[in-house]
Amino acid sequence: MLVYSLLRLGLLAVALVALWAVGLGGWLLVVVAAVVAWALSYVLLGGPRDRAALWVAERAQARRSGPRFTPGVESDAAAEDAEAAAPAPDDRPAQSERPSPSSTP
Repeated sequence: MLVYSLLRLGLLAVALVALWAVGLGGWLLVVVAAVVAWALSYVLLGGPRDRAALWVAERAQARRSGPRFTPGVESDAAAEDAEAAAPAPDDRPAQSERPSPSSTP
């Protein structure tokens, strides 16, 4: 992946220098150089592009098949789940403990 990125940046630098030598300048130089570098990288860098795409696909697959979180985070989540699933203590007084309403104020 790093090799492909460096090759693309190198093509951009070559395109910038070549177009600047031809007489292009300003923002048009940058835009045309980016388009030229994109076209050249599409044509010339097929092999490195395929290897970079394979590397990204392997990383994505490893991410999907591996554990989602670290073991510490997993144990914390399990403890929180267990605490949430436990019945909450009843803080309200029982029916017999409640004062009965008086008939006189």
